[in-house]
Amino acid sequence: MSFVLGTSLLAVVTALACALPGAFVVLRKNSMLVEGVAHAVLPGIVVGYALTHDLNSPWLIIGAALAGLLVVLGNEWLIRTGLITGDAPQGLVFPALFAAGVIFITLDFSHVHLHTEVVLIGDLNLAAFHHLMVSGVSIGPRYLYVMLAVLAVNVAFIAVFYPKLKVTTFDNQFATVLGMRTGLLNTVFMFLVSVTIVTAFHAAGAILVISLIVVPAATAHLISHRLSVMLALTALFAILGAVGGFWIAYALNAATSASMAVFYGLVFIAVALIDRLATRVRRHRRSRVCQPAAGR
Repeated sequence: MSFVLGTSLLAVVTALACALPGAFVVLRKNSMLVEGVAHAVLPGIVVGYALTHDLNSPWLIIGAALAGLLVVLGNEWLIRTGLITGDAPQGLVFPALFAAGVIFITLDFSHVHLHTEVVLIGDLNLAAFHHLMVSGVSIGPRYLYVMLAVLAVNVAFIAVFYPKLKVTTFDNQFATVLGMRTGLLNTVFMFLVSVTIVTAFHAAGAILVISLIVVPAATAHLISHRLSVMLALTALFAILGAVGGFWIAYALNAATSASMAVFYGLVFIAVALIDRLATRVRRHRRSRVCQPAAGR
């Protein structure tokens, strides 16, 4: 498999793995909470490396995901106390965790290839550099199969718990009345989101991974409010943005992950403008239909 094809496939799989759970994140209005998780996993990565001394260890991913989960649990606890409201709890929890991670890196792990720039913006081309070889033939980047595993887990979780996720997303109180363990389901879901963010770090970084999670789902939400349709459109926009952003970066010799994020933004703006134009056209047609009736 060529490097260009392998990198483009990695971009698509990473985008899908992030975007599908992102549909529920957007509907639950937890987009800023995901940003907090994305920044807070940094100390988990550092602690995981301190214990394993292996940047590719699965324990590092689990440790980082648990650190991200601390933001969710800490946010919920602070809200329940009633001491502060709105998104202020996130502003208290995740900056402290992220700053602690930066301090750990600069003090104790400066000799390790774990720089804050890589954590923040990622490098898709670097992530696709090492290929998996079978009988001397490349079958794609190794990291591609890591992201495929994450995608498979996310799809399986959504498929199995789709009815419960749907109810807890649109009416969490009603789900509680039905006897659903909403707290446990939401915690497991956010843990999977944390795992997805951590595994996508190498390709997208802490900042750009937020666009992969939020923007395709937000774009789909402009078109449809039906969850099944929105999930399908989210996957479509994720693929479109990944392919379009990758080839723009390839043509301009620009940063791939950043180009994907910009392309996602452009697609969102285009869909929003088309949606607003279509709304105005419908209103104009209705007004023209109603005017003769009013005259009579």
